[in-house]
Amino acid sequence: MIREAKLVGTESGLVPDGDGWFVVNTREARWGHTEEMGSWCTFEGDARFAEFGLNVAVIRPGQPSALYHAEDAQEDFLVLSGECVLVVEGEERRLAAWDFVHCPPWTEHIFVGAGEGPCVILMVGARHPDRDAVRYPANEVAQKHGAAVERETTSGREAYAPFSPAVDGAYREGDLPDLR
Repeated sequence: MIREAKLVGTESGLVPDGDGWFVVNTREARWGHTEEMGSWCTFEGDARFAEFGLNVAVIRPGQPSALYHAEDAQEDFLVLSGECVLVVEGEERRLAAWDFVHCPPWTEHIFVGAGEGPCVILMVGARHPDRDAVRYPANEVAQKHGAAVERETTSGREAYAPFSPAVDGAYREGDLPDLR
């Protein structure tokens, strides 16, 4: 029998204490925030999900969700509310609620908030315990959105050096739509 992981309260929200199944409301879970690249909820505590990463990202108009990149594993995305621009393989695609995006390994991509309010995206990516490679290509289309490096790198530390560091924090009221 798989045990239930205890949820522990932190200043930033609830996190699971160790492995096991659990239930947590997204608004009560731990969030991360940056000034330039929005907010996200990962649902993980000290124990990371071994097989895939999952988060809910909230980006405002003009904010990228991260930097234009490609990873060595599959990623999938579902826009839950709002609008955004997907830059994928150097092309722009306008997305709205319920648009789904599949990225096989090494697909270059990034999301940039658009429209009048926050865009909420469910993001899921495979994890491989024996590898974790990411490439940040220089791309003119993504650069015009402030969402790409000027010179290609494989170093996240180098890619994100010009930006404010992420900080843990509680859910920010109004980021998620009330669907009840």
